[in-house]
Amino acid sequence: MVDIKFLIGSFWHLLALGFGSGLSKKAPGTLGSLIAFPLYGLISPLSIEIQLGFVVTLFFLGIHASDITSRRLKLKDPSCIVIDEIVAMMLILIFIEPDAVSFVIAFILFRFFDIKKPFPISWIEKKFTGGLGIMLDDIAAAVPCLIIMQLFYIANHAV
Repeated sequence: MVDIKFLIGSFWHLLALGFGSGLSKKAPGTLGSLIAFPLYGLISPLSIEIQLGFVVTLFFLGIHASDITSRRLKLKDPSCIVIDEIVAMMLILIFIEPDAVSFVIAFILFRFFDIKKPFPISWIEKKFTGGLGIMLDDIAAAVPCLIIMQLFYIANHAV
């Protein structure tokens, strides 16, 4: 059972469960995605290189945390593991315009692609297993979101 005791029983569980956000009974992935916003707020004043370094480090830590936690729970991709949503959403936030409208649109797009998992996201989810698979499908869901956000940016800034 995933509860507060499980959460605080291991640093890796704490990380995989998004510091507790994965314990939400309703929409833990959505809540995990929202956790990315204050985390991004903490690193946003830093250079893009440091921001990317932070997210890449969190990605690799997330692979390990997701692997340990999913094995302990004996589940392939438990919904309580939300570090994947956090990392993917933070990656998106680094590359979009820092305004409320962009944040809302990107959040909705990311949740759509993460939930619906159109090809190739669904293929990645099936092809890769363990912590890597858990993390990669959300990074893959970030890609079409970023492409659409870039197209919005170009359309709004065309001369």
